[in-house]
Amino acid sequence: MTRISLELVPRSRSGLRAELDTVREHFPGVDTVNVPDLTRFSTRSWEGCAFARPHLRAIPHIRAIDLNPKEPLPMSGLLLAHEIDEVLIVTGDAPSDMNRRVYNVDAEAAIRRFRRELPHVRVYAGLDPYRQSFARERDYLERKLEAGAVGFFSQPFFDLRLMDTYADLLPEGAEMWWGVTNVTTEGSANYWASRNNAVFPRSFDLSLEWNRKLAGDALQFARDRGQHVYFQPIRTDLREYLEGIL
Repeated sequence: MTRISLELVPRSRSGLRAELDTVREHFPGVDTVNVPDLTRFSTRSWEGCAFARPHLRAIPHIRAIDLNPKEPLPMSGLLLAHEIDEVLIVTGDAPSDMNRRVYNVDAEAAIRRFRRELPHVRVYAGLDPYRQSFARERDYLERKLEAGAVGFFSQPFFDLRLMDTYADLLPEGAEMWWGVTNVTTEGSANYWASRNNAVFPRSFDLSLEWNRKLAGDALQFARDRGQHVYFQPIRTDLREYLEGIL
């Protein structure tokens, strides 16, 4: 069965709670939220996920470079207390604040550690269609599965043809969450193109209508394959973006 998640950014605890209320009231088809771990905000991803429980399943993003290999996993107690049994592990970007301590830990090492120390937790890894060649990304996905991941969350796609190409490259048996976001300003489009090397199709435009059609098409793409989808609303009203689609 296809699961549907919304990626909610924990800018503030009150704002996150309000968005969770909107999800529960207006989007009964959404069964999951995933929460990124952004160092500029005080609420960590696993703390934000705790607010969603027990009404929704919750998947915190865990940054591998934040995990001190000499100390216990800082989120393990909260994950157990709130019965959060899924995580997404990413390597993580180096912080802009050089006073923030990070460690020489990559995603593969962090996946192995979670599988060893929290074996009941299902671990997802990242798929980035823009960072390297198809062959290198496929090989990277296979190494993450070997480390103990059960599947992947993709960076947002803007073209279903590229999604279809990656669907054919996925290792057999991997669980897949396809990502979709809304891009409705020139600044946002430039960010995705310059920072993430995202590829936009020729038909792309900044209208909400185009973004809503992409969301609906991506949801059907996932359903047709028995896979999952998550939506990443960027500074837009959840209902305006997704009501009538989910």
